[in-house]
Amino acid sequence: MPVSASYRPACDHLRLGDAFYDPVAAASFPAHILRFRNQAAAAEIGLDSLTDDEWIAHFGRFVPLPDGLPTPLALRYHGHQFRSYNPELGDGRGFLFAQLRDVRDGRLLDIGTKGSGRTPWSRGADGRLTLKGGVREILATEMLEALGVETSRTLSVIETGENLQRGDEPSPTRSCVLARLSHSHIRIGTFQRLAALDDRASLARLVAYVMDTYFPDRAGAGDAAVALFDIVCARVARMGAQWMGAGFVHGVLNTDNINVTGESFDYGPWRFLPRYDPAFTAAYFDHSGLYAFGRQPEALLWNLARLAECLIPLANVDDLQKIFDDFPDRYGREMNGVIVKRLGLSSLSETDDRALAAETWRFLERSAIGFEFLFFDWYGGTQSRHRAANSPNARLYESADFEPLRQRIEAHSPRPGLDLSDPYFSRTVPCTMLVETVEKIWQPIATRDDWSTLHDTLSTIGDMKAALSPRSA
Repeated sequence: MPVSASYRPACDHLRLGDAFYDPVAAASFPAHILRFRNQAAAAEIGLDSLTDDEWIAHFGRFVPLPDGLPTPLALRYHGHQFRSYNPELGDGRGFLFAQLRDVRDGRLLDIGTKGSGRTPWSRGADGRLTLKGGVREILATEMLEALGVETSRTLSVIETGENLQRGDEPSPTRSCVLARLSHSHIRIGTFQRLAALDDRASLARLVAYVMDTYFPDRAGAGDAAVALFDIVCARVARMGAQWMGAGFVHGVLNTDNINVTGESFDYGPWRFLPRYDPAFTAAYFDHSGLYAFGRQPEALLWNLARLAECLIPLANVDDLQKIFDDFPDRYGREMNGVIVKRLGLSSLSETDDRALAAETWRFLERSAIGFEFLFFDWYGGTQSRHRAANSPNARLYESADFEPLRQRIEAHSPRPGLDLSDPYFSRTVPCTMLVETVEKIWQPIATRDDWSTLHDTLSTIGDMKAALSPRSA
């Protein structure tokens, strides 16, 4: 049997009806070389028992999974791209391939693709993904997951043997097809399309579907549209705070890149900060800095306003406004919690956590320390005094600028279950994923087809994830 006993297929998206998607066929590729297989993620959906040949059949040739979606679905949506509305969007180089239930909690999971070929929404593009783009997405998702960010996960990358022409990397360049795992591919742009078409019936059906499928504990709410907006705002606030705490810049915060489950996904020109810099941008084409690091919360709030506009025909405007107005406070509380967690500390009180977060940002800005170093050197608070004193940054920690933050850190207890004897903490420097690191990983692949640096890096990221995960009390 090609799937395990825990495999639980689903076809929930079909309940929405064909007005929401277009059945499509995957491209036929000249080669199928398996480059990345996320076995841990596969185990969560009962696909860990597939042989490599079976894996390639499903994620390279897109043979339908048993009892799953009979054909891939290119999802329809609109969206604002850098705040300009585009009604010609939709899945242009990807599709929804399958839906399954998580073996741990029964939640619905989507398998979506990237680089799987042309669709009705390709807008003249080739529907392909570069191999470098696939490698970058592996690194982004693995790193973010290790840092505690709610993110899609890269499930598979298969090199496909085509030469692609691109303007933003040396061409011709190699191609791949990627599969990702996420709880939902329903975006703010999905709602925008229906609002633009003035299709109130489909909009109501979408709201009901989202509540029933993803938030069943709130599905009985009197005003489903208001409940949905409340949930999405809460989840987007959490995601934004997690990005900021990780020093991550997504790069393209268009409305079609924000989904209802509040998971970061669709990684293009992403970057991590070398050091604190609110003006740091990831995309070379973001000339105005619209999606710069420090403007990400503003961008998310702007996108949520677009969702609220879509829901007005189904909801009380004052209720939507109240939820919208609460976003800054909601985000602030999430941000405080993220900083406490990133430092490996226990929450003390709302006031103390807020003060700790404020001093953390102040020190990051004044010291120009490498962004990840503070969280590594002081992980566990008082338990890391000796490590911090022997850090390459020890001089900064001896300065008067650090003293207010030291006092805040030492007022918080270490997070229960920390194990600072983990070998990861014997390192001199933390694991980071700056753009220079990404290039060093890519170059041996591009020049010698040498994947060892990538595998070594993924092993290190795995070590970091394990070290930052508190043991059971």
